[in-house]
Amino acid sequence: MNQVSYKVNRSIELPDGSRCVDIFENSDGVFSFEEYRRDPETNSGWFPIGNYCLLKWKTEKDAFEAAIETVPWLKMHIGDNDF
Repeated sequence: MNQVSYKVNRSIELPDGSRCVDIFENSDGVFSFEEYRRDPETNSGWFPIGNYCLLKWKTEKDAFEAAIETVPWLKMHIGDNDF
């Protein structure tokens, strides 16, 4: 079975460290994103919560723009020139 690997190109985290969004490139050359949450009091690491990684885009910019439109908190926590 082939496992797809990926490289995270960008990670945007809330100031309180409770959530983040990663924009990544799959080994097949397409881009995706995922939203994660973390419970700092449990020290258990990050957990994917959106299942957005199943969606694919041709460019990193397209994946980033989709993440902005999809993840409610993200638009408020990025700058105008983040891409």
